[in-house]
Amino acid sequence: MPNIKSSERSVKTDAERRARNFAVRSTIRTVSRKVVESVTAGNTDEAKALLINASKTIDKAASKGVVHKNAAARKKSRLARKINALAN
Repeated sequence: MPNIKSSERSVKTDAERRARNFAVRSTIRTVSRKVVESVTAGNTDEAKALLINASKTIDKAASKGVVHKNAAARKKSRLARKINALAN
């Protein structure tokens, strides 16, 4: 445990931020998994609807700084490629 007052406060805020970031990353994994499951089941229309929701979630996380913007773009691109491969 730190001795300096500001360090004690930063430990507390770091823990809050870490918990919030963990929750957001968990949500990203969940929505991504739902898209992939829909693709493997062959539901193109459902997968496209889920991709819109997943893209919104990923973009929101990138804007808050939870994930890097290039990582967010990569995740969205990979999901879109799976759906496009299913359509073709």
